[in-house]
Formats: sequence, C-alpha cells, structure tokens
Amino acid sequence: MTGSDWLQLLLFSLLLVAFSYPLAGYLDNVFSGQNFFLKKIFGPLERLIYKLLGIHETEETSWNKYAFDLLAFSAASFGLTFLVLRFQHWLPLNPQNMGELSWHLAFNTATSFLTNTNWQSYGGESTLSYFSQMVGLTFQNFVSAAVGMSACLAVLRGISRKETKNIGNFWVDLVRGNLYILLPLSFVFAIFLMSQGVIQNFLPTVEVTTLEGGKQLIAQGPVASQVAIKMLGTNGGGFFNANAAHPYENPTGLSNFVQMLSIFLIPSAFVFLLGRMTNHKKHAWSIWAGMFVLFAAGVLVCSHFEAVGNPLFSNLGLNSVSNMEGKETRFGTFASCLFATVTTDASCGAVNAMHDSLTPMGGLVTFVNMLLGEVVFGGVGAGLYGMILYIILTVFLAGLMVGRTPEYLGKRIESLEVKLSSLAIILTSFTILLFTALGAVLPQGISSLSNPGAHGFSEIFYAYTSATQNNGSAFGGLNANTPFWNSTLAIAMFVGRFFMIIPMLAIAGSLAAKKTRPISDASFPVHGALFVTLLIGIIVIVGALTYIPALSLGPVVEQFQMLRNQSY
Repeated sequence: MTGSDWLQLLLFSLLLVAFSYPLAGYLDNVFSGQNFFLKKIFGPLERLIYKLLGIHETEETSWNKYAFDLLAFSAASFGLTFLVLRFQHWLPLNPQNMGELSWHLAFNTATSFLTNTNWQSYGGESTLSYFSQMVGLTFQNFVSAAVGMSACLAVLRGISRKETKNIGNFWVDLVRGNLYILLPLSFVFAIFLMSQGVIQNFLPTVEVTTLEGGKQLIAQGPVASQVAIKMLGTNGGGFFNANAAHPYENPTGLSNFVQMLSIFLIPSAFVFLLGRMTNHKKHAWSIWAGMFVLFAAGVLVCSHFEAVGNPLFSNLGLNSVSNMEGKETRFGTFASCLFATVTTDASCGAVNAMHDSLTPMGGLVTFVNMLLGEVVFGGVGAGLYGMILYIILTVFLAGLMVGRTPEYLGKRIESLEVKLSSLAIILTSFTILLFTALGAVLPQGISSLSNPGAHGFSEIFYAYTSATQNNGSAFGGLNANTPFWNSTLAIAMFVGRFFMIIPMLAIAGSLAAKKTRPISDASFPVHGALFVTLLIGIIVIVGALTYIPALSLGPVVEQFQMLRNQSY
C-alpha cells in the first residue's frame, strides 16, 4: 500500500465516525417520536398515512404481531414487484419497448429486491423498462431497507426495555424510516451524484457515432435516484449491468469515495443507536471496534494480494501494475479492493470492479466477509441484529468459561435465546452448503459454468453465499438466468432474510419480558478489549468451523495452483 492508500483508508474511517455518530442521535429522535426539523415538514403527511391505513401511532405490539405485519407487508410488496416485472411491456415509461420477464427471472428479481439482496440475473439497461426500475425496484430499495431497520429497532427495544411484551409498531417504524431517513438522505445524495455526472432522465437509448465511424448505443434513464438508495439502503442493484464501474453510475473519484462511505453510514449509525437506547455507549463503541477490526483486516489482506498479483506476471518481468484485469482503472487497485471489502462487509453487493478477477486470496476476502454472517457493519439494521446473535453466543460461552450465569446488559441469557441464535446461524449455513453441493453436482447447475476446476466451484459457492447472506454481488462466468439458478437462488435469498429476522424478533420478545438486574462486578463486561477479542474470536471460529472445507475446494486450492503457474 502506498501513502495515498493509507491516507484514503484513514480518511474513510474518520469520516465514517464523524457522520454516523451524530446520525445515531437523529435516528433516536425519529424512532422515539420526538420533535425535530423534518417533523414539522413531513408530520402532516405522516399522520395522513396513519389515518389512511388505520394505524394508531402510539399503539405497540408483541413480537408475534410485529413479525406477522412484517411478513404480510413483505408478501404484498413481493406481489407488486412480480406483477410489474411480468407485465412491464404493457406499462408506461418503456421507450425501448422492453418485453416481459420470464416467470423464473421475475420470481428471482422480485425476491432479490424484497430481501435487500439485489442479486441480478439480467442486465438492467437491456432488460427492464424505466417503470420497472422505478416502481418495481427502486420502491423495493426503499421499503426493504426500511424493513431491515424496523426489525433492528424491534430488537433494540427488546434489549432496552424490561417486563413488557411490546417491542414497537412495525407500520410506524416503516413509515418513519422511509419518510424521515431514507427519502431525505437519498434526495440529497442524488443531487450530489448528479453534480458529479450521474445521469437522471427519461430519454430513450441514444445512438452515437464513434471515432472509428462505428455505431454505439448508449443507455439512458433515471440513474441518480436509484444509485442513491442502492448505496444508502445497502441494496446494491445497479441500473446498468456494470454497476458502479459504469461512468453513468460512478463517474468520478469523489463519487466513488462518497458511495463507499454511504454504504457504511446507516449500519454504523445503528451501532451507536444501540448505545443510546440502552444507555451503554461503551458497549456500542466496543461493537463498532470489533466490526472495524474485521473490516480493516479485510482491506489490508485484499489490497496486499492484489498488489502482489499473479507470480506468472512477475516471471515475465511485469510488476503489480499489470494486475488490473477486472479492476477499476480510473481509481486504482486499492480503491477497487476497498470498494470490494466495503460492499461484501455491508450486505450491499454494488461493485466497481469484478470480484471474479481478484486473485484467489483477494477473492477469499470477499467470501469471508459474507460467510462471517454479514455482521461487519452489514446491511441497514440487518448487520447489527446479526451481530447481536454472536454477542448472545459470546456472552453465553464467556459465562460458561468463568462459571457465571450469562447476562447481557443486565438480562439473563437462557436456553431460548441461545437456541434461537444458533438456529438462525445454522439455517443460513445449511442453505449455503446444501445449494452449493447441488449446484456442483447437478447438470442444471454445472451447465451454467464457463470456468472449470476450483474457480468454477468458487463461482457456485459465491453465488449461494451472496444470495443467502443477502449481499447480491457475484463472480462472473456464471449464467444464472436459468430456471434452476433463478429458483434456487430465490429460495436461498428468502431463507437468508426471513429465517434470520423471525428468530431475532422472537429473541427481542423474550428479552423485553425479562427483568433487568443491576450490572455488578460479577457480570461479564460487554465492553473493552477482552469483550472485543472474544466477540471477534467467536465470529471467526464459527465461520471457520463451518466453511473452511468448502473454501479449501475453491479459492484456497486455486491459490496453490496459481503459485505453481497452473491454469485451465
């Protein structure tokens, strides 16, 4: 890493804290119903929405009702998106006359954007109309992010409250998350993106004459509005097939840096929100420190191996500058590694370089980021409630080691919380490994590969990892637009999203009903270096025990083959 690389990483880290810490205070004001500037502007609209939907703003529900409302809304929004995609050829704002999507592609895409995954088995500019992009997908970008935020808020209320069965009102959380957080931030961010050169129009595809005299079609569309929410909502779905490597989505070095920062912004703020709601700010800083250590480690490892490059090039007298295949040449190797680490840490999936072109160890970093559970900041809301699963396991195991009753912020951790946490982790890992095995042996899976050997296995493993962990990024070389791949990936996305949310809401209900004990010297501290070390250790050990065999068949063996100058 050069001096400018270190400076970029330092600046990124400092600005992340500088923006996300005060944002946590704003989130607290929004979701606690306090008065603030935007409340005066959008308050009448908020109350009108409640009146039209028959929602009582002050009425709260148990975790069962909260989960039911969340699932009911998700089912309805899935149906809307599916129908828009299937019948886009009859709908307006379709200047390119795009046809309808096949049932399996519509099913996959609707599930993908519903679950905040944004896996794309299609090229956006060549498949979807402007109406589908805006009404189908951009709508889901907002509401799926708000659903994740709402679920996390319910969990935080369960931790902070005592002797109650209520953990909030899903509809109120959903409305406030969109009205006061996602919409205003996206509006400001979209204006900034347009100032950098991101397009925002409804023009049809433009045909131009190149310098060589040839003809080229240049896609147009409402890009800035979708890019803003795809980053802030950790969605990741690109308007264009090239995603953030396309100059219309990511035109400058400043836009690239700010887009990376925006991915981490809300997930980082939710960590500090936990400290405010529980009145344990040291605990929040400890969680943030654990996340940052894992993030920094990923950046350093990925950038090191990409700088070293392929030894075959070195033997030919070429230096690491030649290792630019698949990288973003405008921003350099380090910025590509930083973006790849951020997007796979944060359950976003947006890319400004092709992960398929990373060295085996660089690609391994993107694997590990997702396989750890997408808890290194993670998706909006989803990253923190995923991390709380590991905190519960850490507190439980620490209590066993020292012979004390495990407690978390004054609440006893019992078998129910441990079982539910383990269930969520096991279900996601089982889904990843089961579908990877099927994809690697069934003709329907293998027939979509364009690369043999270890790299082909990595493509399969990465696809189901990305889908189940609701990331959405992909290795290249895999034709996923088939009935087999679209259907199995959609199932994996659904399991990864809702089979994590439901156990977490059940844990929230259990914790909310408990009494709070005074924290004493006998309690295991959930802040400080010891807690951070144990938390990181539990996350890494659980991930290693679960996935090392599969990783050994993919990027690990490919690294050894590369060192022997072996290719296919």
